Amino acid sequence: MKRSLLCGVVTASLALAASPTLAADISFSSGITQDAFKSLSKEAGPAFGFRNMAPAAPLGITGFDIGGEVSAMSIDKNSSYWSSAFKNDAPSYLIIPKIRVRKGLPLGIDVGAMYSYIPDSNVKLYGAELSKSILDGTLATPAVGVRATYTKLAGVDDLGLQTYGLDASISKGFPFITPYAGAGMMWINSEAKGNLKSKTKIDFNIDLKSETTSVPRVFGGLKLSPFPLLGITAEVEYAVRPIYSLKAAVGF
Repeated sequence: MKRSLLCGVVTASLALAASPTLAADISFSSGITQDAFKSLSKEAGPAFGFRNMAPAAPLGITGFDIGGEVSAMSIDKNSSYWSSAFKNDAPSYLIIPKIRVRKGLPLGIDVGAMYSYIPDSNVKLYGAELSKSILDGTLATPAVGVRATYTKLAGVDDLGLQTYGLDASISKGFPFITPYAGAGMMWINSEAKGNLKSKTKIDFNIDLKSETTSVPRVFGGLKLSPFPLLGITAEVEYAVRPIYSLKAAVGF
């Protein structure tokens, strides 16, 4: 019974993560100004960053969690930078599916990894997280934890982008439901490459400089546990723009 449930949830999670999304390459059709590149970086960083998607309590030394996640962030499709990035056919939302896995370790430490591939596009993402419990939480007290994250954009020849994050969160478990909230900072490093670099030189006679910027973030969510092993997590984050996420995962 448990094995059948496990296989079913993993299959459903993978299907969720493979849902139709952008279906378009990020490949710049024209150059953009330095200010526009900075704006692009401040929006793309949070969109491609590592979501929290978990309460603050640690998994424990035997704990393990694997599942699929989808995040959506609205963008200004008519802006010069997104229009150029999607060859004048930018979507209204960046919708990003991911496969995620987390493993509990001793001393209240959890480690995790993330991979994303947007079907029919050149967008790929890799990421990792490391979290540490400050308070494990009890029946009467909340759990508190801190976390560090990293993501890297891959597959896009015209844009190099990496994010680094630090945040803290608090959660309180109840039967079948665990609300949580947190806040932190994300640092974004971006570099113009390929067509973006060459077309900007032609269009504006400038060399785009790399951008390093920071963005504050706040988030809150609910983890539902309707059945043994199954967890469904919904989260809203604000970092420049609202980001909505949903995850279905097997945990034990």
